[in-house]
Amino acid sequence: MSNTPDQVAMFKQIMGSYPTGVTVVTALNKEGKPMGMTVNSFASVSLSPLLILWCIDRKVSMFDDFQSTDKFAVHVLSKDQADACWTFAGKEADRFSKVTWNQSEHQLPIISDSLGVLECKKVNQIDAGDHVIYIGEVIGLSANENDPLLYYRRNVGAIPEGWPNQ
Repeated sequence: MSNTPDQVAMFKQIMGSYPTGVTVVTALNKEGKPMGMTVNSFASVSLSPLLILWCIDRKVSMFDDFQSTDKFAVHVLSKDQADACWTFAGKEADRFSKVTWNQSEHQLPIISDSLGVLECKKVNQIDAGDHVIYIGEVIGLSANENDPLLYYRRNVGAIPEGWPNQ
């Protein structure tokens, strides 16, 4: 079924009005260089085993690289990482020069000071229209005490002071 431009615009408006957390997904490309992109289509799937999912547009420049990797790291960004959000959402080639990062024991690029990091092995992928859904089994995780970075109507920011019951 083909959608009209008005339907697509309304869909984007509705989805942009749904507040979400912000993640950056990283991995190593075929040449062993770090790559990463900002993603807000992320969700938990299962507690036994620990599974998560995220979605990638087939048109993004890193699509083939993410298709060929068997593991990735999902970083839940903290309220202080708006710059990282926009860096990894942009077109700049060397995104990792703008953040502090290291390589984990699972050979994944890890962005410092993220609220949480889920290192995953890819266990499934599902074709879904113009996107592919990756399902990952968590093989390593870490967390920091901080508030999340939120996305709402094309803006990012922290939870408002005192909301809810803080």
